[in-house]
Amino acid sequence: MKRAFIISVLISFVLFITGCGTNKANPENQDQNAAEEQGQDLWAKVQDEGKLLIGTEGTYPPFTFHDEKGELTGFDVEISKEVAKRLGVEPEFLETQWDAMFAGLDSKRFDMIANQVGIRPERQEKYDFSDPYISSAAVLITHESNNEVSSFEDIEGLKAAQSMTSNYADLAKSYGAELVGVEGFNQAIELINSKRADVTLNDNLSFLDFKKQKPDAPVKIVAESEDASQSGLMFRKGSSTLVDKVNNALNEMIEDGTYLKISEKWFGEDVLK
Repeated sequence: MKRAFIISVLISFVLFITGCGTNKANPENQDQNAAEEQGQDLWAKVQDEGKLLIGTEGTYPPFTFHDEKGELTGFDVEISKEVAKRLGVEPEFLETQWDAMFAGLDSKRFDMIANQVGIRPERQEKYDFSDPYISSAAVLITHESNNEVSSFEDIEGLKAAQSMTSNYADLAKSYGAELVGVEGFNQAIELINSKRADVTLNDNLSFLDFKKQKPDAPVKIVAESEDASQSGLMFRKGSSTLVDKVNNALNEMIEDGTYLKISEKWFGEDVLK
């Protein structure tokens, strides 16, 4: 009798352990389901509120900046407005410095970032991206009187004015430059003009727009990267439903010519290639 009782207890214990194991057998499926629910919840939130919260810098021409009237404008701003229009919601732009932008997305201050964010593997591990909506190449910029720098290899030990968490800061660091933190492209150019920095690595499209606005600025391009980088609209991980909606809007814009119209307005050419 005692033996039968012990066997019964052991069987109950094994069944209990087996049950617990079954609940924890597929953590990956649980994570995937949670991510899908989060993505659906975000899209539902955007629809319910009737607005898309967009993080952007506001100091990075020609992508996101303020015009002479003080209004926020730029290539990324127009692309985002058109996307929001096709989603049936209003765009609400929340400006912040580049170095704080990712934290703002993490804390759910934004639903999306539109600031020519480069699509990089380490970022894709943590964030979701839309399809690429612009391609660009990195260029090395210095003062027009500087004849000692003619290649990326020449910047070792020199001061490079960079936004500290940008692709270009990483590139400058890889060539051995000493980084000097700035808030945006214009401040980097100011430091070069005042000789407080030797160079800046930045986007060729930004430089061309800058020279169009200020043709007499004493800066020049001395080298250009052979590899073009692609940028996308960035979201928190698990925002798949909203990302799909945004991608559909981008594809529609490309197909009906709206994207090309916006691109030619700001750059004079198709910058998707």
